[in-house]
Amino acid sequence: MQVYRGMNIGTAKPTVIERRGVVHHLIDVVEPEHEFTVAEYRRLGRKVIEAARVPLIITGGSGLHFRALVDPMSFAPTDEELRGDLEEQMLDDLVARLLEIDSEAGDHVDLANKRRVVRSLEIAELTGETPSSRARSAEAEDLRRYVPDIEFIAVGIDPGRALDERVEQRLAEMRQGGLLEEVKGLRHRLGRTARSAVGYREILDHLAGELTIDEAFEAIGHNTRRLARKQRTWFQRDPRIRWIPWMDDRIDRVDRAMEILS
Repeated sequence: MQVYRGMNIGTAKPTVIERRGVVHHLIDVVEPEHEFTVAEYRRLGRKVIEAARVPLIITGGSGLHFRALVDPMSFAPTDEELRGDLEEQMLDDLVARLLEIDSEAGDHVDLANKRRVVRSLEIAELTGETPSSRARSAEAEDLRRYVPDIEFIAVGIDPGRALDERVEQRLAEMRQGGLLEEVKGLRHRLGRTARSAVGYREILDHLAGELTIDEAFEAIGHNTRRLARKQRTWFQRDPRIRWIPWMDDRIDRVDRAMEILS
């Protein structure tokens, strides 16, 4: 979400001063109205990697975006008009249609997730590929086996029991830093992807009169913890990541990470 201009406080974006000291990439590259996709992230990120003359650090972000940068991952074409037509249909009808063309689709697609069902039908319509056929491809096999496109060393730092405390600290900093005012200024410019970000969608609910400001921040805390645990599960599946135990002292964490990197 740090790709979006203006979304600073809610994404904990590095400050201008921090970015002067270390070159950062893929920050402030699109307006918040834009539907920035994983495919675009991969395309721009790969350009940065290919042009780099020194080792790069990929930090933060979702597991999907990390894998899109380092692993073999191609993306099927999209068609906004077709997707719009599909999104207007009932989920039950979409699922029935998907199962008609691929009886094993439920093994590869969450049929309760309308967005995923729509995307599967969109791909099938545009390319003829079904969820089952895509799952049997060589690329999918390499993804399952965690075979990378690009050589890298991965270090995972898990806060463990300190997670809840760190989330609460972050919430306090966001509230004091002016997240409410930031979302107020952006509320009419946030596209579907940007407005789905944790921290933004809850404040939007507050501005719509559905939550008090205290309820909104309570919801942000709950959803942040849930997202963090989901991402923890995702990353812990990756056998290439070397995990180090949580240490309160930042210098100790850096030293341990440097041992692995060297």
